[in-house]
Amino acid sequence: MSFFKKLKDRMFRSSDKIGEGLDALVAEAPPEAGTVAEPAAEPKPGLIGRLLGREGEPRRLVDDAMLESLEEVLITADMGVDTAARVTANIAEGRFGRRISTAELRGALADEVARIMNPVARPLPLYAKKPQVVLVVGVNGSGKTTTIGKLASQFKATGKKVVIAAGDTFRAAAVEQLQVWGNRAGVPVLTAPEGSDPASLAFDALTRAQDEGADLLMIDTAGRLQNRQDLMEELAKIVRVIRKKDPTAPHNTLLVLDATTGQNAVAQVDIFRKIADVTGLVMTKLDGTAKGGVLVSLADRFGLPIHAIGVGEQIDDLAPFDPEDFARALVGLED
Repeated sequence: MSFFKKLKDRMFRSSDKIGEGLDALVAEAPPEAGTVAEPAAEPKPGLIGRLLGREGEPRRLVDDAMLESLEEVLITADMGVDTAARVTANIAEGRFGRRISTAELRGALADEVARIMNPVARPLPLYAKKPQVVLVVGVNGSGKTTTIGKLASQFKATGKKVVIAAGDTFRAAAVEQLQVWGNRAGVPVLTAPEGSDPASLAFDALTRAQDEGADLLMIDTAGRLQNRQDLMEELAKIVRVIRKKDPTAPHNTLLVLDATTGQNAVAQVDIFRKIADVTGLVMTKLDGTAKGGVLVSLADRFGLPIHAIGVGEQIDDLAPFDPEDFARALVGLED
């Protein structure tokens, strides 16, 4: 199964997904002024329209009422007020006063989403520097630990030598999960006793990665946002300590976000950009009840690179972010 097929099949299981909202928006077109509430007669389609099966396709006038409804659909899909307003305005440009079908509206929306997402769609950069230190941050439960395991396994499969540091030393479950992934991929996972100093573990892991000529060192971190000051100090200490061995580290700081948290993801980006120098995003759990629009909002607001998205628990359920595929899946278009 292609990742697009998987994305489209799993991405939006909630009943209020964007595609259904667009169908309802066009189907519920109000009658024109001075007429009875019957479907307005449409001009007979030409040969091309008949060949494409568009005869009898419902259409709706692009007016203020329609655009207001479209904006509401996008806000409901977690796109955020500002981004939804901007997207709606761009779709209105050149179409206001014309009738539009659901298919045309989906296509226009997909184009607009892809336009926003294209500049931020970038794979995790790989540098000649060895080891490349990747600090992974995010709130507990965001899928951070699983993402580290999947990325490490994928890099190992391409011939990269990877070391993992289980730096969330306060959660035994996180350490055990990383060990499972490490065993599966043949990647060493460095651990420390529960409650140990994560900075000390990170230092030891970097020492080992340097000694073994590793290409990548991935460091898991805690995500206890209820005490931001402690978390900020902990992350700052990790960075300070590993820079004693490599003044350029960390070379990437990935923020892992849970799509099911909706607009809370925006607040998390705000917080972690202040706590850590976030260089890129990974979004997980798009196979849950997420509506997905929050990723558009994040791209529009922050412009941070989106490296990968996840739609499941298997290793191939995490893939590089493709803006065209995402946009089509978001609005319900076929491949």
